[in-house]
Amino acid sequence: MPTIRYPTRPFADQKPGTSGLRKKVRVFEQPGYAQNFLQSIFDVVARPEGATLVIGGDGRYYNRTVIQLAIRIAAANGYARALVGRGGLLSTPAVSHLIRKYGASGGVILSASHNPAGRDGDFGIKYNIANGGPAPEAITDAIHARTLVIDRWLAEDAPDIDLEQVGQYRVGTMDVEIIDPVQDYAELMEELFDFSVIRGAVAEGLTMAFDAMHAVTGPYAVEILEKRLGFAAGTVRNAVPLEDFGGGHPDPNLVHAHELYALMMSDAAPDFGAASDGDGDRNLIIGRGCYITPSDSLAMLAANAHLAPGYAGGLRGIARSMPTSAAADRVAADLGIACFETPTGWKYFGNLLDAGMATICGEESAGTGSDHIREKDGLWAVLLWLNILAVRKMSVDALARAHWARFGRNYYARHDYEELPVADADKLMDAVKAELPSMPGTKFGDIEVTLADSFTYDDPVDGTSSVNQGVRICFADGSRAVFRLSGTGTEGATLRVYLERYEPPQGIIDATPSEMLAGLASVVELIADVQTHTGRAGPDIVT
Repeated sequence: MPTIRYPTRPFADQKPGTSGLRKKVRVFEQPGYAQNFLQSIFDVVARPEGATLVIGGDGRYYNRTVIQLAIRIAAANGYARALVGRGGLLSTPAVSHLIRKYGASGGVILSASHNPAGRDGDFGIKYNIANGGPAPEAITDAIHARTLVIDRWLAEDAPDIDLEQVGQYRVGTMDVEIIDPVQDYAELMEELFDFSVIRGAVAEGLTMAFDAMHAVTGPYAVEILEKRLGFAAGTVRNAVPLEDFGGGHPDPNLVHAHELYALMMSDAAPDFGAASDGDGDRNLIIGRGCYITPSDSLAMLAANAHLAPGYAGGLRGIARSMPTSAAADRVAADLGIACFETPTGWKYFGNLLDAGMATICGEESAGTGSDHIREKDGLWAVLLWLNILAVRKMSVDALARAHWARFGRNYYARHDYEELPVADADKLMDAVKAELPSMPGTKFGDIEVTLADSFTYDDPVDGTSSVNQGVRICFADGSRAVFRLSGTGTEGATLRVYLERYEPPQGIIDATPSEMLAGLASVVELIADVQTHTGRAGPDIVT
């Protein structure tokens, strides 16, 4: 099978964001578009002799087509071996684990995560490096630079391989192995958690509902929750991955997982509810009548992680993204360990994890994980919750109230303004930034601004600096507002406004976030004039 050199021209819009390159499917369907980006990856990244590449995705529309392309292009670029998930399926956490377990030089993940799928939906390509984590900015910048000058891509002249059958194939000089996408990951989870104690709790009556949202975690959840832990058949809902995710939006929040939320707030609720997103790296945690914010989930998991075998020796540190609430900081202080505040994006946790400075990490956008891999991991968070509940023998609500009674409560909400005209979003952010120097000391009603800045992160491991990572406005009463433009959408801009108010243990810990944050929301509107800049009477989504 000869290697063919295909002439091409650059595309000007292939700059990766925080999670790789994401565009509409129809953009990726342009002749040469996916090929150019894949070739640019392989032109830039390190590839030692005999290198292995992991390839998989979340099952969305166009996955299979690009997987076949990736196999032929990887073979033409000198890879010795490719591990590919059966059916083209591999969750993002599973890819990270496979890279680390089999010593791969990297992995190609075909996903747009929590974005909608289907012919009219979104698609994405992300590259993970040899530690299993997302490529750092130095690599994604180099990939982008290559896309701007690329003039050819290479591919083996070979037919498509059968993705449905586990087995061995040969493409050019590269061995291709179609593997069970679940097996290795499930075995890792059994090493980290006490499946016997969870099975015992299930036998004693613990019930749950898990919404896989017709995305990649369906097969993983069925194998682990129903087959290995003994939850009843049907515990995993929407378990079959579909190319359009069943027409739904695979973002595990209270809007897009509304059926699960309604169940958990009803008289028919099981003990525990959870969901995961398109590629399996995000999670939603709900108890009977009790929603746990991702920020609180991070703090509660960190406070109780020692109850699981994989973390019995304690934590070395906790890391959270800057917009995530400070609830985890209080746990870290109690444990006598460091808590790191990073920009949004899991790649910023990688150095801390590799250096052994952090054990558990989390983001307010429903991502939580640990040093077992270098990605956030939705099912990992669910299983750690189950392990804790099984040992504690208490409900989610009881555990949450006990936590707040000990540490206090960080009332928290995120307001998303989606698909804004980019110019309008930039104008709002520029206006807020222009006011930052004069804000400290300013009073809005009864609260005074004590800090106002554009967040800069200096990596404690390699010394690199990341600037303009979101605007922070902190108040004397401990409240905080954060403004940030998200990099995960494919149309327009998404403005995210984060509101946080801390109540100490002796304060109010059983009110609703909307009640406790109403005053802060009014102050934020005065500061940023969001309605005038966006033309929106309110956010599209509140989580």
